[in-house]
Amino acid sequence: MIFLRKSQIMITIFAIFAILLGCTEKNTAVQDIYDVLEKTVAKEKVFEDQQGPLVALEKKEKEIYDQIIYLGMKQYDQIVKLSDQAISSVDQRKELMEKETASIKESEKEFQKIEALKVKLEDPELRKITDELYDIMMKRYQVHNELYKEYSDALENDKKLYEMFKNKNLPIKDLEEQVKNLNQIYNRISDANESFNGLTEQYNEKKQAFYKKAGLTEKK
Repeated sequence: MIFLRKSQIMITIFAIFAILLGCTEKNTAVQDIYDVLEKTVAKEKVFEDQQGPLVALEKKEKEIYDQIIYLGMKQYDQIVKLSDQAISSVDQRKELMEKETASIKESEKEFQKIEALKVKLEDPELRKITDELYDIMMKRYQVHNELYKEYSDALENDKKLYEMFKNKNLPIKDLEEQVKNLNQIYNRISDANESFNGLTEQYNEKKQAFYKKAGLTEKK
């Protein structure tokens, strides 16, 4: 009888241990995903820091461009000076864009860890939210890659335009063609940027849904 009671106690202990282990595994998966999401935000801090300076440089170049158009070729020396300033600004934008893209790449590398973690979630609704969250974010990374390619193309053509301004014998037709080409590139950039921002909003909404369902609080 004593042996039987001991056996029953051991069975009960093992059952409780198994239940606790299951809960621990479940909680660990949620916590690991939470950690990845928060680290992903941190990885994009450099990306966010480039936005203000980039916009400022773009605005500055627009002002320079307007001055060049206003001057015409009558003040050639001033046009050369302004064009060199614009080219320097383009180079600065390139540096900022490279920093931005490196930050996004680091973010993507971190975020991809979720693919192996989400399969461990036991709650079907939570797993569904995480699947959607993952798909949205991967599309966002893809759009940013397209945005980077278009923006790099724009930077090269911006420099080409300002070099063209420095040519006294430049045919007006060539200049018009280059401006037309740049307008097309920047239209594609605008479309890609709109898609990127839209996906960012979708991601943030889905992340909040994950936090709410999992009973988590976003770090400030």
